[in-house]
Amino acid sequence: MTTSFEAETLIQDLNIPLERDLFLRTLIKELAGTLQDVVGLEEAAGFISVVGQNMGRQINQDYKTALKVPNLTREQVADVLVDLKKRIQGDFFVIEQTDEKIVFGNRICPFAEKVVDRPALCMMTSNVFGSIAAENLGYAKVQLQETIAMGAPGCRVVVYLKPTPEAEESDGYEYFKGENED
Repeated sequence: MTTSFEAETLIQDLNIPLERDLFLRTLIKELAGTLQDVVGLEEAAGFISVVGQNMGRQINQDYKTALKVPNLTREQVADVLVDLKKRIQGDFFVIEQTDEKIVFGNRICPFAEKVVDRPALCMMTSNVFGSIAAENLGYAKVQLQETIAMGAPGCRVVVYLKPTPEAEESDGYEYFKGENED
């Protein structure tokens, strides 16, 4: 006969792939999937955009406070965007950086395998990147050229910093300074 204590010990020793990070990524995947299924991809992306803008505002403030600066430079924006993704276990890197744009590559999504078939989750990247860039540099347009969510082996994200003809021709989401203020 098994006692209650022995049963608890056996349950705790089970090899169940469940821990906080996996649970939260799965939760977000399921929320995004449900939104995509119920209201459609465009509307789901809109809801996730609101969350991304709020997070972008907070992350931006955290970095500016830590750096003790009122605004980030273009170089600091690029460094911050790479750093914040590394902190959440992404693998973003700068491919190209000019006064007009910053092009990022990425080999690992912070949502890991949970992002597959959930392109609405990419709005987190778009909004966090766009919010931070626009708040510090005045304007941003984020183009998600390639994403792991849509089956690419990596991501390619272009953050346009000025409304150049190239930026205007690209599909993407525009962000403006002050857009994130309460």
